[in-house]
Amino acid sequence: MARPTQEINAGSMADIAFLLLIFFLMVTTMDTEAGLQRRLPPMPDENQVTEDIKINKRNILVVRLNDYDRLFAGGDLMDISQLKDKAVEFLTNPANAENLPERETKEIEGFGNFAVSKGVISLQNTRGTSYKAYIAVQNELVKAVNEIRDNFARQNFGKAYIALDEEKQTIVRKAIPQNISEAEPKDTNK
Repeated sequence: MARPTQEINAGSMADIAFLLLIFFLMVTTMDTEAGLQRRLPPMPDENQVTEDIKINKRNILVVRLNDYDRLFAGGDLMDISQLKDKAVEFLTNPANAENLPERETKEIEGFGNFAVSKGVISLQNTRGTSYKAYIAVQNELVKAVNEIRDNFARQNFGKAYIALDEEKQTIVRKAIPQNISEAEPKDTNK
């Protein structure tokens, strides 16, 4: 004699599956895209007349990354750990050397006159440069600017740059601009 098959009540299974779905949706984190934070210049006016600006060679520090992730700054081969110090020296020009950037005295609202560096860091890379090396160089250059801003803020306001209010941070940004220029990557396979 065959036993009758017992049925399983599946009505509550749907409720449990729905609760599990909601639980996983609530606690799961989504990966966010990481990138470089850059404020791009506004689009130029169509009627605007463009003029070439001449920049003195001493005001430019050329930082190059080649296909093999070798770093050259100012024509010298160097390790990534040396780049921040080279950029800080270049932008601050502590000894007012003739081969480092000029300074231009500017009136900064809320602060007064300050000798602002005309230094520009030009970052150039090839298409073969690895993303990891490119980001590492970017980080070192931004770290150099942040270190200079921090020193300026501590000397003039007694606090780190990040601890200042918005008005004082604006003063620091005007005194220590972040002038990093990025060139179009070069294709070395031609």
